[in-house]
Amino acid sequence: ALSGANATVGGTLAVTGVHTVGTNAVATSEGGAVTTNVVQGLCKTWINFNGTTGSIATRDSFNVTSISDDGSAIYTVVIANDMASVNYALTLVGDDSGSRENIYCFAEAYAVGSFQLRSANDQSSYIDCEVIGCTVQGDLA
Repeated sequence: ALSGANATVGGTLAVTGVHTVGTNAVATSEGGAVTTNVVQGLCKTWINFNGTTGSIATRDSFNVTSISDDGSAIYTVVIANDMASVNYALTLVGDDSGSRENIYCFAEAYAVGSFQLRSANDQSSYIDCEVIGCTVQGDLA
């Protein structure tokens, strides 16, 4: 059994149960040439939701408290555990399979505890989307 700090283990380490990973945890690349900070590289928030009028609903999410329909093709996603600042990366995608149009999603507003987004078609008309996906990368507060 291992215990204490600064233990070095060769080979494969099998870990069972729940374990806390500190903010200094690193992973070695597949080729072994570089390392990356595990906590820094994780997606901090994500959501997949139905954004159609009258049917807005979360399909699945992580670190999201709620979503709201703020009008025609405008939504707010509330983050459960705030981000450290508004300087996070936000990726947005939309799909409306019934219309066969190109759908664009873009940020309207950033806050540490939420973000607001809009969806539009390729004629620049706001359109409610059947599927909206969002991911947030950055530091948690």
